[in-house]
Amino acid sequence: MKYKFDSDPKTRKRMARVHSTEGKDEIILRRILWEKGVHYRKNYKELPGKPDIAITKYKIAVFIDGEFWHGYDWQNYQKHIKRNRDYWIPKIERNMRRDRDVNERLEAMGWTVLRFWSKKVLKNPEYYAELIMIYVTGAKEDSNEKGAL
Repeated sequence: MKYKFDSDPKTRKRMARVHSTEGKDEIILRRILWEKGVHYRKNYKELPGKPDIAITKYKIAVFIDGEFWHGYDWQNYQKHIKRNRDYWIPKIERNMRRDRDVNERLEAMGWTVLRFWSKKVLKNPEYYAELIMIYVTGAKEDSNEKGAL
């Protein structure tokens, strides 16, 4: 299905600046984790959904989702989409379904999936880094208990 938009130059320029990797939110969070000694893979293609941060040693997949693209507060926000609704609403709903599918596939593979909203990470990256560290610590303790058997 091919869509033709009548978007203005300002909108086209703004949308062209959107990238799927190396966002400011990802970079800040990765830097904090690295300083805490956490080793990770970024945009790990070996896993469904290519997690933004994959802590392979402890099977933790972290996604930092953009609010628009992944449907933050979707029931309220979709009412605010004014242009190209026939395209954007199904597109974002497909993204949301894909996110749920990716979560299920990763969990079936034994991975812990953490999803954070981009703007929240930008407002308080230390908090989200600490949340990840809680899961890392828990995974370390679980592996130590298994080794003690």
